[in-house]
Amino acid sequence: MNTHRAGDRMNLHHLFFVALATFCAAPAGAQTAYPARPVQVIIGFPAGGNVDVMARVLVAAMGDDLRQQFVVVNRDGASGAIGFGMLANATPDGYTLGSGPTTPISIAPHLMKDLKYGVDSFEYICQSFENVFTIAVPADSPLRTIGDLMTAARANPGKLTYGHSGVGTVPHLSVANLAYRTNVEFSPIAYRGEAPMLLDLLPGRLSFGSPSVGAIVGRNLRVLAVFADRRHPAFPDAPTFAELGMPSMPPGLNGLFAPKGTPPKVLATLERACQRAVQSASFRSAAERLNQPIVYLNGAEFAARALTDYRYKGELIRALGIKVE
Repeated sequence: MNTHRAGDRMNLHHLFFVALATFCAAPAGAQTAYPARPVQVIIGFPAGGNVDVMARVLVAAMGDDLRQQFVVVNRDGASGAIGFGMLANATPDGYTLGSGPTTPISIAPHLMKDLKYGVDSFEYICQSFENVFTIAVPADSPLRTIGDLMTAARANPGKLTYGHSGVGTVPHLSVANLAYRTNVEFSPIAYRGEAPMLLDLLPGRLSFGSPSVGAIVGRNLRVLAVFADRRHPAFPDAPTFAELGMPSMPPGLNGLFAPKGTPPKVLATLERACQRAVQSASFRSAAERLNQPIVYLNGAEFAARALTDYRYKGELIRALGIKVE
C-alpha cells in the first residue's frame, strides 16, 4: 500500500469536513443577525399627517441606528384598523412592524364587528410620544374658561355644539366622558378628521371643538384646557382637566408594534433602537415642530398602559351607550 497516497486522502477528507463545518456554521450565524434585510413599517393613517410624519422620523432614525432600511407603507382606512389588521396577520419575524396610536387597539375592538385582531394580537415595542387633545373655541368666543363652558351648557342643555374627528375617536370620547361625568349635555357633530372640523370651528359655526394641539398651533383659537396630566408647552396658560378637578382622558398613545410571536431577541433589538431613536436630534426636532410631547416607554410599560387603556375605553364606550358598527 502506498502510505503517501493514503495520507493525502486522509488530509483531503479532513479538509473537506472542516470546510463543510465552516460552510454550515456561516449561514446559521447570518440567520441570527437582525435585521439582515429591509424592514417594512405599516402606518394605518394617511401620509402627511402628524402620526405619519412622527412615525417616519422615528423609523428612519432606527434604520440609521441598525444600519438597515425601514420602508414605510401607508395602509389607511377604518380609523387605523385596516393597517393594524394587516400587521396582526403578518409573519412574526421582525420584518413587518406597525407604527401609530393605540386607538385601533384600545377603541376599535369595542366598536367594530368582525375585527380580526384584539389587544393581545401584538407585541408592544415602545411608546414614543403622546398626542394631546384640547377643548378649543374661536378667539372671539365669549367662552373664556372651562367654567364658562360648563355654565353655558347647564343653562342651555344640548344647545352647545362641538366638533370631533369621528365617532369613537379619542377627542369624541374625551368630551363625551366629560359631559357624562359632569351631567351636562352637548350636541356632538362628527367629521371625517380634524381638518374639516377646523373649517367650521375657526369661523364660529361650532361652539367648541376637541382638536389636537398639533393641529391648532398658530391658528386663531383659544385653548380652554388640555386632556393631559401636564400642561402643554405650546399653551402653557391652558390648565389640564386634572388641575381643574374634572374628568379627563389619557392622550393618544403612539408607538411601535410587531405581530404577536415575534422573537424576544428581535424585540429587544428593536426596543433598544427605538429608545435611541426617541433620543435622536431628528426625532426631537420633529416633535418640537409638531408640538408632540415625547414620552418614551419600553415594551413592557407600553403593553401595560395599552391594556389599561383598552379596558378603560371599553367600560366608557359601554357606559356611553355607543353602538358597535
